[in-house]
Amino acid sequence: MSSPVSRRHFLLGSAAALAVGQLANAEPKVPVGTPLPKQSLKGVVVPGTGSRVPRTGDDFEADDWIYYPQHPKSSYNIDENIRAPGGVSKNYLWVEAAKRGTPDIVKRVPTPKGGIEGSKGSIMMQTLYSGVPGRLSGADQQDDLLQDVKGRFGSEIPVSWTPNVVVRVYVPAAEKWEMRYAYTFGFRAGLMGHTPKGKSDEYWPGIFLEQQFDLKNSEKHSFVRARIRGDEWGRDLPGPTYECETWITMGMSFTPDGRCHFFSRAGVDNLTEADHLGSWYSYNWRAHTFMAYFFNVMNMDDGRSLSTPWIIDDPMLYVASAPQLRSAQTPPAASKR
Repeated sequence: MSSPVSRRHFLLGSAAALAVGQLANAEPKVPVGTPLPKQSLKGVVVPGTGSRVPRTGDDFEADDWIYYPQHPKSSYNIDENIRAPGGVSKNYLWVEAAKRGTPDIVKRVPTPKGGIEGSKGSIMMQTLYSGVPGRLSGADQQDDLLQDVKGRFGSEIPVSWTPNVVVRVYVPAAEKWEMRYAYTFGFRAGLMGHTPKGKSDEYWPGIFLEQQFDLKNSEKHSFVRARIRGDEWGRDLPGPTYECETWITMGMSFTPDGRCHFFSRAGVDNLTEADHLGSWYSYNWRAHTFMAYFFNVMNMDDGRSLSTPWIIDDPMLYVASAPQLRSAQTPPAASKR
């Protein structure tokens, strides 16, 4: 059986990296309605392309799937405290990241209606105490569930292999939301990149979901908006909106030129070029190594505000331009038959 991955030095970052998106809502947001430049699809790779990376990904179909939180959790981003040993799933695919700590609840649940054909199980993530254990901050905080690719695959993945990752995300009913209209969920990658000063450092681009509402026929209408992190200036860019009690397919790819490419669509069908949200040298850094992907759940750390219960299914990692690997090939369709 595989041994648990080390989490001591992952997702900690240097001082420079900590300035790049430390908190989910810390980056400047481009206003909704701002026209974004039309981009060419030249060199863009659709997530889900290539060969599956061995010993990564998860379909959550095992009836005995379970996650073991190990409290007190880490809170390195606040007090520079890493608390061993850290949460881990029974199959060793998922671990608590050392930087921000584990969600308080990570459990297998029946796949909600409209999910991938044949799927019986997904996982739900939710948190309450998202800051320093035993000390409420009264501020927005977040926890992370991480798949450490180096620990599972045996090495980091150079972007020359064009790593790309896909996940399905279920938007809960509005009555299950935390009463807070802000960032609530994040799907992110841990990358090493070359900074404008020529150094190599860690950064974490991704796609967030922000809880919002408007009025429709004089009644409150809740929805989520995708926010893409980010462009060359480090800004969070507005993306599509999605309805409650629906599925979203999200994906990211990372190409040899150092760019990050972001995709999403409603439903659980495989991504296509039509689902391209944009491509950037995020923060004006050039990615050179893919280390991990992970999920954020966010809430108000006041001891009362339980976060929105986010459900994910079938997160899978691929490489589109790697040397020959012993791996499963890309499935022809989103199905578990």
